[in-house]
Amino acid sequence: MAKIEAFERFSDVYDAWFEENADKYEAELALIRRLLPASGAGGIEVGIGSGKFAVPFGIRTGVEPSREMAIKARLQGIQVIAGVAEHLPLIKDCFDFVLMVTTICFVDDLSATFAEAWRVLKPGGWFVVGFVDKESDLGRHYEAHRDQSRFYREATFFSIWEVMAHLEAAGFRIDRIEQTLIPGDKGGRILDGFGQGAFVGLRGVK
Repeated sequence: MAKIEAFERFSDVYDAWFEENADKYEAELALIRRLLPASGAGGIEVGIGSGKFAVPFGIRTGVEPSREMAIKARLQGIQVIAGVAEHLPLIKDCFDFVLMVTTICFVDDLSATFAEAWRVLKPGGWFVVGFVDKESDLGRHYEAHRDQSRFYREATFFSIWEVMAHLEAAGFRIDRIEQTLIPGDKGGRILDGFGQGAFVGLRGVK
């Protein structure tokens, strides 16, 4: 069952985070931008939320289980399809890329989620996953204080190793890893690889 209750009740609070943490948001955008094609026209975002990532990247189509979040995304001109990541209501081999940002911690079955991304991608397509590494300082903080968070109370956090293992099990070849939100860094630096930054982006190729 999709973990959407908090997003249905507190969609405005969710959107406010991006305004209150503009530096972190810009760093995450910059990292994801490195991993996507120049144009977002041929891609889809799964767990599109209110469109905070889709809009800057020109992504015109998304899948979202939360009605309240989908309403906000549609107001941004995005075509939103109701559905969950484990059972995408899409035909196979239809997209150049699939994007998921801070979505995997809310799915029920990561293996099924990645298998569905594989199914809807064209051969040679890219799967870009952005998430908070549970082994980072920020990940440990979220885990330790999950009961105090409206959104992360029911979340399942993953390490970089777990995400890579699931990607490879689904058939993806990982060709790029980037990281940002590095402790002590105020400039939003992006580094290759992982192990320093809290926010990690991986790109898998079908």
